[in-house]
Amino acid sequence: MKIGFFTDTYFPQVSGVSTSIRTLKEQLEKRGHKVYIFTTSDPNATGLEEDIIRMPSVPLISFTDRRIVVRGMWYAYLIAKELELDLIHTHTEFGSGLLGKMVGKKLGIPVIHTYHTMYEDYLHYIAKGKVLRPSHVKYYSRLFTNHTTGVVCPSERVIDTLRSYGVESPMRIIPTGIEIEKFKRPDITQEMCDELRLSLGIRPDQMLLLSLSRISYEKNIQAIIQGFKDILVTFPDARLLVVGKGPYKEDLEELVADLGLEEQVTFTGEVPNDEVAIYYQAADYFVSASTSETQGLTYTEAMTAGTQLVVEGNDYLNNLLDDESLGVTFATDDDFAQSFVDYVNSGIKGNPQVLEEKMYTISADHFGESMLAFYNDMLAYHHEKSLVKEPKKSMKKVKVKLAPALKKVVRKS
Repeated sequence: MKIGFFTDTYFPQVSGVSTSIRTLKEQLEKRGHKVYIFTTSDPNATGLEEDIIRMPSVPLISFTDRRIVVRGMWYAYLIAKELELDLIHTHTEFGSGLLGKMVGKKLGIPVIHTYHTMYEDYLHYIAKGKVLRPSHVKYYSRLFTNHTTGVVCPSERVIDTLRSYGVESPMRIIPTGIEIEKFKRPDITQEMCDELRLSLGIRPDQMLLLSLSRISYEKNIQAIIQGFKDILVTFPDARLLVVGKGPYKEDLEELVADLGLEEQVTFTGEVPNDEVAIYYQAADYFVSASTSETQGLTYTEAMTAGTQLVVEGNDYLNNLLDDESLGVTFATDDDFAQSFVDYVNSGIKGNPQVLEEKMYTISADHFGESMLAFYNDMLAYHHEKSLVKEPKKSMKKVKVKLAPALKKVVRKS
């Protein structure tokens, strides 16, 4: 099968969406399928990228580390046509996603969409929420997804939200899996973890809480910091490590200063991907109060590394943490400190057998198999329902002279 991914976000832009897309691409190709990625240009993307078609783009006004396509769509369409794709999978509702829907319609093939982002959690970024309203999100999300063959929902929260919007397209819950071997690392020794702690000014015997994510307002790290001050009453020697980068970092540093926690809270900035597992294993607990996640890959990464979780709950996380040896959830921001103290005082330790049984359900292999099954179901559904109309007669067959960098891509298909 030849599959076209259409996304405004891909590496070198680091995000959960980028990671999900790359993981799925690798899983599908491992099973003998071919995946082409149609995405935005990026000044940090260098050299020839096999199977990646980039279109000119500009940074978004309110998210300068994210980009949106501004031109080159016609050229990308012609390439997609030349590749004779069997299925389109869109990963954004905007620039590249709209292109993917257009390509699917013209080629008469199914268009699958993954609803990665809960946009209502991000409206404050756009003119402080004074321009776009939840009603606008509801209308546009319904319009976009109801004109696709099927929708992938990373969690129960997403499928419930889309149903409330009035989405009628077939939907299936398929959480993104992770590469287990990248985080379950027997090569990481206690000595390595101790050395990392000491390099950050944290002793091996101190209790270490880890927050690892993009540092933005909706990740709600501020609630963790505020709750951490209360945790110090019970565990005065505890330390909090905040890993990541993002637009809200300076605000959080000011909050830490205002609370007088400069010695207890450490900001590391972004760390290399191949070192993330060491941070997970060096920590005693992974903590989060984010309510904007459709699923949250960092939760399963931390779990795989053997780190217990204390995180704000939702339907996905409440089901994920179905054994207290894995961690616990709390209901609201105000519950964080007491829930953490109670969990630590309970003395519940990690259970290797429980963790091992959980591994397959959160693995990339399971993710790939589940997505492929949905593709096949939607191919059959598309054929039966004939949802995609014939291309308009005004669309002529056009042969495009491919750029040298893309001739290789087409020949390989």
